[in-house]
Amino acid sequence: QVQLVESGGGLVQAGGSLRLSCAASGRTFSNYAMGWFRQAPGKEREFVARIAWSDGNRYYADSVKGRFSISRDNAKNMLYLQMNSLKPEDTAVYYCAQAKAMWATNTADEFSYWGQGTQVTVSS
Repeated sequence: QVQLVESGGGLVQAGGSLRLSCAASGRTFSNYAMGWFRQAPGKEREFVARIAWSDGNRYYADSVKGRFSISRDNAKNMLYLQMNSLKPEDTAVYYCAQAKAMWATNTADEFSYWGQGTQVTVSS
């Protein structure tokens, strides 16, 4: 059974940084693309970043490009999201997701497993 457990969320002032982590278990981590999504109160879930199976192909939402960095450690079955220059509009619950294949687009339907989420709150 696949499990994804996020950690690293919290309260930070605007301009600050946080690093989210996602621990994966249950199937061969290196065989699947991974992604981060977020959902703010009253809004739909949105794509944040994704990374292919080999760490060589990364893609970001325009809203976070240049501020966020996604990475993975296949030896440790870990996914990360480094978030810098945080803004109040980044406030949301952040979800780690594992794709159905080695590559994925930004569509949530291409991700078959999801974590419980970690809250990120950015104060102004």
